[in-house]
Amino acid sequence: MLEIKNIVKQYSNHRALNDVSIHVPKGSIFGLLGPNGAGKTSLIRIINQITAPDSGEILFDGEPLKPKHIERIGYLPEERGLYKKMKIGEQMLYLAQLKGLRKSDAMRKITFWFEKLEMQSWWDKKVEDLSKGMQQKVQFVATVLHEPDLIILDEPFSGFDPVNAQIIQREILELNQKGATIIYSTHRMESVEELCDYIALINKSHKILDGSVNDIKHSYKNQTYIISYKPKAEVALQYNEDLFHVVEQTTVHDAQEMTIRTDNRTSLNELLLFLIPQIDILQVREIVPSMHEIFIDKVTQNANQTLS
Repeated sequence: MLEIKNIVKQYSNHRALNDVSIHVPKGSIFGLLGPNGAGKTSLIRIINQITAPDSGEILFDGEPLKPKHIERIGYLPEERGLYKKMKIGEQMLYLAQLKGLRKSDAMRKITFWFEKLEMQSWWDKKVEDLSKGMQQKVQFVATVLHEPDLIILDEPFSGFDPVNAQIIQREILELNQKGATIIYSTHRMESVEELCDYIALINKSHKILDGSVNDIKHSYKNQTYIISYKPKAEVALQYNEDLFHVVEQTTVHDAQEMTIRTDNRTSLNELLLFLIPQIDILQVREIVPSMHEIFIDKVTQNANQTLS
């Protein structure tokens, strides 16, 4: 869907993007991640043609990004862009027509979304009369009303209570299942694991990590396991430092648990062959790092490399 190639963006004496290349597969939910000031918003603005890159190019469905593609993009900005004193129904109709919808089609789709998200009574209300979460619902509808092929969501859950956040998350997944490609920019790593197929992590204007969420998480595994077991009465547990290192031992209900880290030469099968004669194993769980842990690790590494 989107091929971002060697994008550079300079503002006065600040380089916001430095040779950034990202591939967003068609039909995916793609997480655009990074700390504040990393360059995410600069890249989103370039994709939306609000600003232009100093060098590099973006391909949209295989052709250079052009003004005509704007009608195929829906953008929910982190800083909301609604007219506070304008009636919500009139505003939705105006924004839909800006995206190329005829008035009759716009009315039909506004009615559909207002009914789906229980917003029927909001038509004659003004944005300034709504709570932050209600305003966010209006902004979300304005983003997806014209059925864009590419939807860019910048912190879409900001202002939502857990119930409405779940509703919007369900709608995002449904839009994706219907074929929309979604770029999701956020600081909420738990939602990245729930939603995203792929991610790119930007820090200090550079892309420092990208790929599928599953591949990235598995590449960060360090052969650490939690083994739940019961001791054998007649056997004292022996340790072998050549095979593994015990990180922690605890008692959970009527069982024992130990966290074990093996070296790169020891397979899980070899570990279990060593332990089975000594203990009754109830469960083995491999510890896979979360996206939050990977995010912190990569950003910290990048900061240390910059300082050195």
